[in-house]
Amino acid sequence: MKVNHKICLAIVILGNLALNAFAQDDLWQTLNAEILKLSQKGKHYDAVLVARNAVKFAEINYGPNHPNLATSMNNLATLYRIIGRYDDAEMYYSQALIIRNNALGHQHPSVATSLNNLAGLYRVQGRYAEAERLYLKALRIRQNALGSNHPDLGQSLNNLGLLYKNQSRYAEAEQCYEKALANWEQALGPDHPNVATVLENMAELYKKTGRQDEANALLARAQKIRTITGQ
Repeated sequence: MKVNHKICLAIVILGNLALNAFAQDDLWQTLNAEILKLSQKGKHYDAVLVARNAVKFAEINYGPNHPNLATSMNNLATLYRIIGRYDDAEMYYSQALIIRNNALGHQHPSVATSLNNLAGLYRVQGRYAEAERLYLKALRIRQNALGSNHPDLGQSLNNLGLLYKNQSRYAEAEQCYEKALANWEQALGPDHPNVATVLENMAELYKKTGRQDEANALLARAQKIRTITGQ
């Protein structure tokens, strides 16, 4: 189904009608695809309008306690974070976390995703102690639910590395980056864009600690990966 944000409100209105589950899911996925497309184009304010409609649609069609509503709230929160509306972002991230906790259980990977997102917001705001607590909780859930080789662990470790670097906790940051690198190389392959990301993060850390030659080597490898993948 092809759609743009100008008709998304019509989709929400359709959601008030007696649609079967397949039609509901199709319309909801269409809204999500439009949000992603607008975000990738940098049209974040347009994406916010669509994301608000997606939340309304999910509330109407799935109810207040459904994981799909949590997903829509999470998407809206992420857009609010991008445009600097941090209070709104925190509200929707927190609501999504509550829904996922209640609907899926405290140890579900989607709960870890919500914790990770909220922690990322706190890191941007300089609320480092709160961010660390949530990052570590997300990491534990992912380790228990997904196993030690899942790439989501690499994401948690990389995020912790960023947090520790922000706090000048360089030794801890380096340990996290090294573990994230090993995880992503094993889970995704040595030429995956995520590997380039953590190499770039490590290079920035090495620059801060006076290890310029090592930083240059990592940046050269990261650039090679970017060239190969086009990302």
